Amino acid sequence: MTPPKAGELALVLDWDGTVTETDTLHLVIAEFGDLAVFRALEDDIGRRLTLREVIACEMETVTAPLDDVVCWLLDTVRIRPGFAALVERHDPLIVSAGFHELIGPVLEREGVQARVVANHVTADPAGWRAVFPPAEPCPVCGEPCKRASVVGLGPFAYAGDGVSDRCVSLAADVVFARDGLARYLDSLGAPYRPFRDLRDVRVE
Repeated sequence: MTPPKAGELALVLDWDGTVTETDTLHLVIAEFGDLAVFRALEDDIGRRLTLREVIACEMETVTAPLDDVVCWLLDTVRIRPGFAALVERHDPLIVSAGFHELIGPVLEREGVQARVVANHVTADPAGWRAVFPPAEPCPVCGEPCKRASVVGLGPFAYAGDGVSDRCVSLAADVVFARDGLARYLDSLGAPYRPFRDLRDVRVE
């Protein structure tokens, strides 16, 4: 890990909906899985099911070959403006609730090398199987969450947009938020900086 310059915060980025303009897992489920299952399960996050359980159930509705899905994603997924310059300037750590197998090809398409913490998926024709690294429940939210990935990082800024970003964002020194994360922080009265694209993410 490249240490930040003196006086500069480390930068941590969410992937889906933050680096990408649209959540790639949502796109994959809509195109190759069962969108009705996705819509039903999303309301259960944090209530009846953990985020990991919801993601695992949603991925089980996908049966297409991985290569087919990746090819489709490469033709479909758009990256927010400013990403390559942000990586070059700050060497951010990308922490995703998604999968290396879907993130890596998009980074390669963009010609960007970045550090990524994510899950894995096995593309089984009977239903994709999500593979999560072993993790203890977070003492703050009670679930395995992204906070584990920033332990020992020091002061950091975080940019995110969704449910998986909630807990870790509360540990950040500076938060850049949009969409669901922004609404969540508004409900808590917690400060954040809104962003439209990654040119708005500026770490002093």
